[in-house]
Amino acid sequence: MAGHAVTSLLTALCLFSSATAFPYSKRQTLSIDDIQKQALANAYKVLDGTLADGMTHPSTCNKNTVSVRKEYGDLTKEEKLEYIRAVNCIRKQPSKLPAGKYPGAKTRYDDFIVVHMNMTPTVHSTANFLHWHRYYIWAYETALQTECGFKGTQPYWNWGKYTDLPASPIFDGSETSLGGNGDYVQHAGGLMGRPFAAGNGGGCVTKGPLGNLTISLGPVMGTMDPALKIKANPSPDGFGDNTRCLRRDVNNNLVTTSLKPEYLAAHITGNAAIGKFQDTLQNDQAGKMAIHSSGHFSIWGDPGGDVYVSPGEPVFWLHHGQLDRHWWMWTNYLSDQVKSRTSMYEGGTNWMNPASAKGKPADKQWLNVLAPAGQDGIPSNQLFSTTAGPFCYVYV
Repeated sequence: MAGHAVTSLLTALCLFSSATAFPYSKRQTLSIDDIQKQALANAYKVLDGTLADGMTHPSTCNKNTVSVRKEYGDLTKEEKLEYIRAVNCIRKQPSKLPAGKYPGAKTRYDDFIVVHMNMTPTVHSTANFLHWHRYYIWAYETALQTECGFKGTQPYWNWGKYTDLPASPIFDGSETSLGGNGDYVQHAGGLMGRPFAAGNGGGCVTKGPLGNLTISLGPVMGTMDPALKIKANPSPDGFGDNTRCLRRDVNNNLVTTSLKPEYLAAHITGNAAIGKFQDTLQNDQAGKMAIHSSGHFSIWGDPGGDVYVSPGEPVFWLHHGQLDRHWWMWTNYLSDQVKSRTSMYEGGTNWMNPASAKGKPADKQWLNVLAPAGQDGIPSNQLFSTTAGPFCYVYV
């Protein structure tokens, strides 16, 4: 990728926006827990046919069959261990990509990273941003279930739940965590020219059941201190074999600002149209980092802080599960707007080209080798609801 293009993406990723923030405080009347309860109640009404969302729901998806996605900290010990087992399994399965085309893609897990790397410019800051990632997370969940016998559903990370993220059940390094923070290595803070305090990690993840993992793709757009001397990829596109340790710098810089529950609730209640909802989700508002970026940079590290290669960080899937939940709550919490919000679709088709064609609901979305059989190229309008198209799940 040309240098000016990388610079443009870096700038777009965490751009300090001069736009007016979404309405906050004075118009805030619902807590995030209230919003969740209302969204779930309305989602079940859609399933039993007492509330219309304009979608065709298969008879096989109903109150008795719908899958339930839970917050990671709410899983039982057995459920956490089962998820960890499945993640370790998918990381050992062979790649299904064409042999030799992507030298760094050695495992089935790497397939998910490669597809994200290829798709990044056309699935970020675009009309399909939320829709494609919903499809992508579902494909990962499906692969865990069908290729590794996973008995659960994809968990999410409730951004506003933990005020001390390194001590959370996700990162505490216990046997049921997804690994600990990176080992402490002295490093500078700063994030693409903006103030950002370094955390207490920065080194390799060595603790917990996902400790000592290695990654082999990227980096493409690393954001950690250059003094850490993270190995450059031998190929300029990031697809070369570049085996190195998983690094994290889990921090609390954003848990009391752009990820706090009141702010998240205000974002949902303060944006009535999908275009504004997506824009304020992905761009900084009144000095606060964008919500989407805030999740990624609360983990940081390598590849967690690299927009192209970020799925190499195992907690990526929990972060984007929450992003999907955030959209699901926005869509469903107001019963009189469920139908209109479900079908909203707005934005361009290429992050790198602000003048790109406008996205259309009939645009097909692609997952290549990640898609279950017969499920590639699904139109965006079949990805509008979590209980229609290929999906059948809700959040609790």
